[in-house]
Amino acid sequence: MITTPAEISSFPTGAIEDGRETMARTPPHNFEAEKALLGAILSNNNAYDSVSDYLRGDHFSDPIHGKIYESVSKLIERGQIADPITLKNFFEQDGSLADIGGNQYLVELAASMVNVINAGEYGKHIHDLFVKRELIDLGHKVVNSAYSSDVDYSASQQIEEAEQNLYELSETGEFDGGFQPFKSSVISAIEMAEAAHRSDGKVAGVSTGLTDIDTIIGGLHQSDLVILAGRPSMGKTALATNIAFNAAYDCYKRDDNNSAENSAGAVVGFFSLEMSAEQLAARILSEQTEIASDKIRKGLLTNEEFDKLVVASQTLHNLP
Repeated sequence: MITTPAEISSFPTGAIEDGRETMARTPPHNFEAEKALLGAILSNNNAYDSVSDYLRGDHFSDPIHGKIYESVSKLIERGQIADPITLKNFFEQDGSLADIGGNQYLVELAASMVNVINAGEYGKHIHDLFVKRELIDLGHKVVNSAYSSDVDYSASQQIEEAEQNLYELSETGEFDGGFQPFKSSVISAIEMAEAAHRSDGKVAGVSTGLTDIDTIIGGLHQSDLVILAGRPSMGKTALATNIAFNAAYDCYKRDDNNSAENSAGAVVGFFSLEMSAEQLAARILSEQTEIASDKIRKGLLTNEEFDKLVVASQTLHNLP
């Protein structure tokens, strides 16, 4: 667990000025975590592997720490050792490092190391604080844009820009890649095998609802990327909607019956660039009621078919 020292925690302090309360806040940061991570890397360069995929120098709140991290990265990626001795040449002419003790500061960092196993968690903590600082900055920009009187910059444009910036910021918060300890991979493999063993011959993952496909791929699993390819008008969308419906319907039945089987269905998100939500819903209704989709679209339904469609829709509208 990583604790943030009280003196660097970010909490509001209030002050009364001109009858209004102003909030003075320090941007989220943790110098101790930055020192600990740098110390771990300087003491054992293998610690760098746990953060190298996502952590950059500008993610550090202290510019000096960021500069040290970038120099360490250059050395390690060249296949060289990064320690206070090899870094000395990088900072001998650097006045910013001289102001805080020069090479002696690097020695102190190495002495403040944490267990290499914890280095990845410190890296994630540092990165998380960086994202929070960026989020605060983005919030200020959104507020300033909203106060803008530019007639060519509408509210909808401001919202669109804010959404795009938030999306890009959320992408920088992804750091699930990188090296994984083989021990954790083995444990995950055993857990997957145990789930398959408990299924008593059934699919251990999320069933597609199509026996032949389940037999071939063993159901859908979280780590899977399944690509469905074929020529136009070969039924790719129809197959995809069938699988999506079956997974959602199994999940609906599981929740309705309070089942503890995690493999029974899943909540489904369906993205389509070709069909609207209404068209997708109409296609699923057509498949479940066995009423031709063009009859639904053109309104050529008999009273019996319309009643059948309404009954099916009452069941489908609860699907997750």
